[in-house]
Amino acid sequence: MTGDPNRISSLTLNRLSLYLRCLRELGEEGVPTISSQELADRLGVSAAQIRRDLAHFGDFGIRGVGYGVDELASSLGHVLGLDRTHPIIIVGAGNLGSALAQFLNFSDLSFRVVAAVDNDPAKIGRKIGRIAIESSDRLAAVVRRSQAEIGVLTVPRPAAQKNYDALAAAGIRAVLNFAPVRLRRSPEVVTKSVDLRVFLEELGFYLGRSPDNGSAPGRS
Repeated sequence: MTGDPNRISSLTLNRLSLYLRCLRELGEEGVPTISSQELADRLGVSAAQIRRDLAHFGDFGIRGVGYGVDELASSLGHVLGLDRTHPIIIVGAGNLGSALAQFLNFSDLSFRVVAAVDNDPAKIGRKIGRIAIESSDRLAAVVRRSQAEIGVLTVPRPAAQKNYDALAAAGIRAVLNFAPVRLRRSPEVVTKSVDLRVFLEELGFYLGRSPDNGSAPGRS
């Protein structure tokens, strides 16, 4: 299967996730095959876009027949690395970190929280599900013992860079950052940031221009 990671955009990978989700739903419905146009109609994208995205990773489907739903879902799961479990360490076991840990361990077998650390003595020793929170001073040792490969940062802004650097030094290969700060990134660590406030402010922008407020989107 082809697909140079350095040449695949995040937008393409995001669409692959949507394709996979739809294919899994189709599989549950007992649908055996689907054409690119039928898949496009379900997802609100173009059939040409779907074909271009899939072409990065190989030849799929049979002309005049379409894609085998289960076969394509399996292939996309492999492309997205979902055919094995990725162990995760949560850094910052507050409300958000605890909620994410429980959500991930309940909803997805491909991503499992195996460790959690925090610098609050009152939290150390407590459990999130079956995971006991450990001291962030022991982060490197916890990473080694748990073999975590993804770090999830849910710490306050001032602590984000320090903890990110510690994760990188401990050998973590990827970080999902929820702290509202621009990190100085390590070239060896794949890093994605999620700033919830940015998305909420975008929604606020559109709501502020809704007809109920006397103006429509796009009007001043």
